Amino acid sequence: METDILIIGGGTAGCFAAITIAENSAAKVIIAEKANIKRSGCLAAGVNALNAYIVKGQTPDTYLNYVKNDAAGVVREDLVYTAAERLNQVTRKMESLGLVIQKDENGEYAARGTRNIKINGENIKPLLAEAVLNSPSIIVLNQINITDYMIKDGKVVGAYGFSINSPIFYAISAKAVICATGGAAGLYRPNNPGFSRHKMWYSPFNTGAGYAMGIRAGAEMTTFEMRFIALRCKDTIAPTGTIAQGVGAQQVNSQGEEYEQKYGSMSTANRLYSTVMENKHGRGPCYLKTAGISTEQEAELYKAYLNMAPAQTLRWFERKGPATENVEIEGTEPYIVGGHTASGYWVDTKRAATIDGLYAAGDVAGGSPQKFVTGCFAEGEIAAFSAVDYSQDKSNSWPEPSEIHKQTARVQQMLQGDPVLYTAETIEEAMQKVMDDYAGGISSGYAYNYQKLQVAKQCIEELLEMSKHIRAKDMRQLMHNQEVIDRLYVCKVLICHLEARQETRWHSFQENTDYPEKNDSDWLKYVNSRLVNGEVKIVLRDLVKRDEIYEHQD
Repeated sequence: METDILIIGGGTAGCFAAITIAENSAAKVIIAEKANIKRSGCLAAGVNALNAYIVKGQTPDTYLNYVKNDAAGVVREDLVYTAAERLNQVTRKMESLGLVIQKDENGEYAARGTRNIKINGENIKPLLAEAVLNSPSIIVLNQINITDYMIKDGKVVGAYGFSINSPIFYAISAKAVICATGGAAGLYRPNNPGFSRHKMWYSPFNTGAGYAMGIRAGAEMTTFEMRFIALRCKDTIAPTGTIAQGVGAQQVNSQGEEYEQKYGSMSTANRLYSTVMENKHGRGPCYLKTAGISTEQEAELYKAYLNMAPAQTLRWFERKGPATENVEIEGTEPYIVGGHTASGYWVDTKRAATIDGLYAAGDVAGGSPQKFVTGCFAEGEIAAFSAVDYSQDKSNSWPEPSEIHKQTARVQQMLQGDPVLYTAETIEEAMQKVMDDYAGGISSGYAYNYQKLQVAKQCIEELLEMSKHIRAKDMRQLMHNQEVIDRLYVCKVLICHLEARQETRWHSFQENTDYPEKNDSDWLKYVNSRLVNGEVKIVLRDLVKRDEIYEHQD
């Protein structure tokens, strides 16, 4: 197939990028989506607030200051600011598509804190999908698993993939490619084992595919060591921010003592770290103090969670309810996600990756944490305009037929022959155990050291070698095989990033017991990497300030 712009991933950023292109150009677009854009990605189940919005009295500068402080200084200020400038306009665009934004008594958007507004967002993804499907210039390929970029003369000129329903291999040529596949879940052993292992905070179907494709292609990646570990309601893994901000619930230990302020800054990472430490010192379990809230506040919580995490509302109905008993909280396993932390592709202000022809937006783009839903919309919009500009003087091109055959043969090989001793599932379980034990998972209180990382590094290399021999009986199993391969590549890079940052900048997110203190004199810099001849090469880069002009020079 041929198109002007290929968007890989039809989630938050991908759909918004497609809508932007369709409304502002004559370019033809293909969205390749592993699931179905109507209910795919992180917005699949809905959301009850937009956590990145410039409310009255705030500015893009104050938003940048919040993000910079929360991330202990290591952010791309230029990326955060250029996204913040667009937060309100993309919000208005979503409202025009039918999103219900709650209003206060003055008819203004109902604020929740200084950066959030309340919405009725259970249907936010169907609304995005409807806008995409109504555009004649956009072709949607649902249930297509993209595996690798198509490279010619060092540039990205398309991508390869396969259907998860039919034995069809896809080679798609594009003048520009936008990667919007989301981050990576499932690298570590999760909170809930066995049948419930997919009850996690981040979308379990986001497997790091976009990261892995970029890694294999030699793109520069950034800040994987700044993992995200969510503080969530125990067992349901439902968000806690709605409770904390919505009813002002404080974190308390088993003795009823508020504890967060004992551990330093009121950052996102510290909310988790303080909870980990209270449990470590025998003062758990820990809770959000909701007992005693009003009947009206309780009813608001019921409705809010029906918009994004119905399991929590059902749990309250089964038990006594938040007005009667506090909500127990716990940390999740670590994720790699550029929407909450800064992990992802190293991009410039146009959201161009370090390989020509490739752009990244949303959770897969690095450098700009705390972007949330609206920040992903903003980056999708920026990438869309950039991809249109890049593609205007280009023509479609194809690599040599031998290269396409090589890519087809790799996938075909997994469908041939009898199963061997191990499957994608057994390799995934081994990977999660390795990462949990040796690379800072739940069982170790998220901490790690150099020696443990060396064990993890060796084991992941062994599992990558084993993954060459897994087989699939059908196309859906083939997808699962590719997912575990992609996760292993992300693990490989993550371990090297954890090893490279010789300090502890973000407690729990990056808890290096060999270097337990923050070291601003040496480590106010980005840890980046490229895969070169199978080896992860670390690249250290200086901070980029808001007013600096950074575009890829080297």
